[in-house]
Amino acid sequence: MIYISHRGNLKGPNPNLENNPAQVKSCLTKGLHCEIDVWFINGHFFLGHDAPVHAIKEKFLENKKLWCHAKNLSALEKMSSNSEIHCFWHETDQFTLTSKGYIWTFPDRPVCAKSIIVKLNRGSDSNSTSEPRCHGICSDYLI
Repeated sequence: MIYISHRGNLKGPNPNLENNPAQVKSCLTKGLHCEIDVWFINGHFFLGHDAPVHAIKEKFLENKKLWCHAKNLSALEKMSSNSEIHCFWHETDQFTLTSKGYIWTFPDRPVCAKSIIVKLNRGSDSNSTSEPRCHGICSDYLI
């Protein structure tokens, strides 16, 4: 089972730290994976949930512990052309396939051995307790 920090959060949502490259690096040094929101605008990568905020280099994204959520089509296109970047796109889809073949699973949906459960609340979600065969959990509450 792997544990994925949602946007770098560890103790609940924190908009001041979310998608901040320093916070993401901190999660990675703790041995955690991290889901980040990625934009590609005018030839440059940025992190940020609702808007591109933190400029980063493409090399930053080439990390096996990063799960890069494309926030615009340009980001998805650019990241999917680099086999070292693990990326995906979703909005309200129940399931989406990542570039490395995992199934990003919306809360309260059935899971399988390749599922990554999105669990953003502290309480139990039905998918996290009904099917222990998932590959990982993405959460704001890892500590």
